[in-house]
Amino acid sequence: MSETRSDGELLRAVAEDADRRAFEELYRRYAPWLTARMRSRCADAGIVDDVVQETFLAVWRGTARYREDAAGAVGGARGDAAGWLWRIASRRLIDALRGAGARGRLRQTLARLRHRDEISAEERVLAGVEHGDLAGALVRLSPELRAVLQATVVDGLTTREAAVLLGIPAGTVKTRAMRARKQLREALA
Repeated sequence: MSETRSDGELLRAVAEDADRRAFEELYRRYAPWLTARMRSRCADAGIVDDVVQETFLAVWRGTARYREDAAGAVGGARGDAAGWLWRIASRRLIDALRGAGARGRLRQTLARLRHRDEISAEERVLAGVEHGDLAGALVRLSPELRAVLQATVVDGLTTREAAVLLGIPAGTVKTRAMRARKQLREALA
């Protein structure tokens, strides 16, 4: 039985040697997770499937570059392979949603209304943070403010990208982010 390779080893093998087995292992390891995470962002399963495929095609073709620092940390201080794949996929999702236009925004709105009472994995993580009273402060934020924090802080999207993802104007993203920070500061003071 062969030893399981690390994410870094797999990505290096794909980038340097076009190693198909490494690519397949990476795909099996991350495609289901990435698909589930994308589906929490987009109601259209077809768009999600396309985004996941485009993400892995970018990895295979080498248009997306994976970097490790000397200590072996992925992308310097930017995170691990999962985070790197998430950044690629989230940007591809934004591009896909821009292309989907009003039809895509309508589907997303309907999906949010349908799943309004369901808490996403990211929201559970944010609510579970136990530094001071941060968990309680986050829970007390409105869903709209939490969504902006999740998109801009957790997912690392720009204001414009978050606006497209959330289907709101960029100015509204900025305002909600400012209100969320203010409410958090007040709650933690």
